[in-house]
Amino acid sequence: MAAAGSPAPDNIGGGPSSGSRPSLTPGSAAGAKGGPDMMATVDLLEQVSGSTALSYLDRFKAPKWLFRTVACLVLGGQVMARIFKGKIHLRNTRDQLVLVGPKSLGVALLTAGFVGMVFTIQFVREFAKLGLTRSVGGVLALALARELTPVVTSIILAGRVGSAFAAELGTMQASSCHEVVSEQVDSLRVLATDPVDYLVTPRVLASMLAGPILNVLCFCMGIGASVLLADLVYNVPANVILDSARRALTGYDVITSMIKAWAFSTAISVISCAWGFTTSGGAKGVGESTTSAVVISLVTIFVLDFVLSYAFFQGQGDALKQLR
Repeated sequence: MAAAGSPAPDNIGGGPSSGSRPSLTPGSAAGAKGGPDMMATVDLLEQVSGSTALSYLDRFKAPKWLFRTVACLVLGGQVMARIFKGKIHLRNTRDQLVLVGPKSLGVALLTAGFVGMVFTIQFVREFAKLGLTRSVGGVLALALARELTPVVTSIILAGRVGSAFAAELGTMQASSCHEVVSEQVDSLRVLATDPVDYLVTPRVLASMLAGPILNVLCFCMGIGASVLLADLVYNVPANVILDSARRALTGYDVITSMIKAWAFSTAISVISCAWGFTTSGGAKGVGESTTSAVVISLVTIFVLDFVLSYAFFQGQGDALKQLR
């Protein structure tokens, strides 16, 4: 908790400069009319901004991007600590799981299906000319499991779920900068409601659980669409594609695909929540924070994809030998 009279940190939302970030002192925080969500938002901003690392950065006027990055790491650490301790708000987690899972499933499956068909078009003709039709299924399965499905699924989550998280929390924060809520925050503490438990942990945990499940479903959709197109358009029997995929794909590929999906979805949720809570500048600031959260999430996905691919597959290269 920032002490009363401490200097208010600069805008770390990366958005339009409004002169300063909202004051974090109990008497100047805001948003009583928004209910427990609004009060928890203010209290959480005080917690994150009151950390030693962020106080040090604020004292030396660190760049906004650095302040925001450290805020993201601090918030992520707080969330992981609460998950390991079992401090989980079950009702909120269930609600967020519905948003991340079932409500994102349709667009994710549709995208995965078309991605599978596009790569089938690229591979089947070329492999047929080389007399390697029996290898098409294995190549498609490896490409989908190792790279395409985790990345495409995470891009969908970043655009749909990440933007929603950043916009929701950003709206709470941006609208909580003008009214005194010290009594409401005190009441929230008396009720033993931890703002990290109440607002952030459910979103992160829901993403961690739903991401790998969506990844598996999208992989099945991609393979199914590939088999359908290869059979109907290119006269490659479905059993040939599926047998090739079965021989090429290993348990290691499935596990690494799940790890990638878990890492990507976790990063998306933490970044989006942190960006939302560091919003300032009203409605314009909310829009900027939402856009910035999605962009940073996408960049993080590709960086993590490179790191994990290098770690998992640097020594690989024998998978297609099984198809000869």
